[in-house]
Amino acid sequence: MPQDLSPLWISLKTSLLATFITFFIGIATAYWMFGYRGKGKSLIEGILIAPLILPPTVVGFILLVFFGKNGPVGKLMESWQLDFSIVFTWYGAAIAATVVSLPLMYKTALGAFEQIDQNLLRVARTLGATESTIFWRISLPLAFPGILAATTLAFARALGEFGATLMLAGNIPGQTQTIPMAIYFAVEAGAMEEAWFWSIAIMVISLSGIVAVNYWQENRRGERKRRGQGGQEIHGGQGSELSGLATQSSTSGLIVDIEKILPDFYLKASFSANRQPLGLLGGSGAGKSMILRCIAGIETPTKGKIILNGRVLFDSELGINVPSRERRIGFVVQNYALFPNMTVAQNIAFGLPEKMSANATKQQVESKLIDVQLSGFGDRYPSQLSGGQQQRVAIARALSSQPEALLLDEPFSALDTYLRSQLEQQMIETLADYQGITLFVTHSMEEAYRVCPNLLVMEDGKIIQNGTRYDVFERPATVTAAQLTGCKNFSTAVAVESGQIEAVDWGCNLQVVETIPDKLSHVGIRAHHITFTNDSNQNNTFRCWLVRATETPHRMTLFLKLHSSPNTFHDYHLQAEVFKEKWATFKDKPMPWYVRLDPLRLMLME
Repeated sequence: MPQDLSPLWISLKTSLLATFITFFIGIATAYWMFGYRGKGKSLIEGILIAPLILPPTVVGFILLVFFGKNGPVGKLMESWQLDFSIVFTWYGAAIAATVVSLPLMYKTALGAFEQIDQNLLRVARTLGATESTIFWRISLPLAFPGILAATTLAFARALGEFGATLMLAGNIPGQTQTIPMAIYFAVEAGAMEEAWFWSIAIMVISLSGIVAVNYWQENRRGERKRRGQGGQEIHGGQGSELSGLATQSSTSGLIVDIEKILPDFYLKASFSANRQPLGLLGGSGAGKSMILRCIAGIETPTKGKIILNGRVLFDSELGINVPSRERRIGFVVQNYALFPNMTVAQNIAFGLPEKMSANATKQQVESKLIDVQLSGFGDRYPSQLSGGQQQRVAIARALSSQPEALLLDEPFSALDTYLRSQLEQQMIETLADYQGITLFVTHSMEEAYRVCPNLLVMEDGKIIQNGTRYDVFERPATVTAAQLTGCKNFSTAVAVESGQIEAVDWGCNLQVVETIPDKLSHVGIRAHHITFTNDSNQNNTFRCWLVRATETPHRMTLFLKLHSSPNTFHDYHLQAEVFKEKWATFKDKPMPWYVRLDPLRLMLME
């Protein structure tokens, strides 16, 4: 063991100071870069990580030039007549250690921030949280395990710095000689035992920190796993207790007239909504969720305006773009985005005003828990809840701030069929008593029909139909609208005369009741509207042959060929759906059968 232990104390002193400085600068820089969307991001990133890829001696030389007597800092200190030097002091060693360890801290902390679900931050903004509140209550706690690992790596890197320190601080025993230098010069002098001592010492110090952090993270993961095992679904009554969550009354409604231009997508939407829930129906990528994000302030439209109850939330011409936290909009996203570091009670309280007293907050949270039939669950974490329970907490949180509009982005998509049905009925009752505006995004036609009196059908960023659910389902304006509402039978069509069209793909003329559009392109009929008959003399009645049949628990889908027997498995014109009881009455009858396309059920589309 060496008699002089100063390298140990100098190393600990410089590396701890470097880690302290790096901790704050690294986190601040990482969080800033995490949200930075301006120009030159790649250049800034390159400068920040340069010390990680440049040779340490090059970094040390640059620091020496910068802090030296003729460098910018040296001349500044001389002009201030400061009798102080950074070069060849332990401060210089600390600065060198800070510079070389900062990239590790920055990159690891940035990775920790990037792992956070962005929906958590977006929902927090819609709940009125400021950016500082989001950082301290959500981003930092969730990124903390990664930041702790980054701090450990930065400390180990600072402790082991050699080249840059040697260039800037030199190797002065008792003043700037750190452990790596003591190892190097011990080997150079042939003192192998001393070199071994310092090598073992630096490995023990570095590895002990890393092992401790890993041990803490393993325990933390185990604790989360134990929490997750406690979640069991409870099915409360389907009463109207949730009605108390919403009290905002409004008659002005929502007006949206926006365009959003992206490199591979163009959204153009113009519509209005009132107190009756409006369903946005469309396939994936139609632009439904983008509309919600623009209304919530998460995305900024390229141009247009959004007005809620007379308040202008966005107007590109006037330069108005109200921040999410001030829009008074509740947002429930597809994965619910409950804050995993907060309990159920804390999640719900997050949407309550900060000025509310602790006792009033507690009472409000308890009331909300009772409303969603989760009384007694306030101390649980989201990982301890089932999907249905998480959804109810998300809705309670969204409505706790008494929003003027409630945006629901496919809230049932993560639930099984039975639970979806239960919560859907509860949602219908909730929305019936909610006094604000509701937009409900779904790709399920049945959900849209059951929950929303009014529907807006979208395709490729455009609204193709907007009306009551009865109008949209009974008289779809386009083939796409008909497909989205479940129609499976289409044929190109041309007008023959008044009240008659030719269904080209089906090879027949059809009598119709509906007025023939000027730009008629297709005729359609829903599978369950096709009827089987024994009277071949009725209008729109044709011979048919069964190609194949598929079954569900209660229905049969029959693939039918009109006019002649099929040649192949895929040679069919129509799909008909019948209950199994009906199927049993005619399935054994000889073919051809007779099928009727009721004129009242035919849909004419442009």
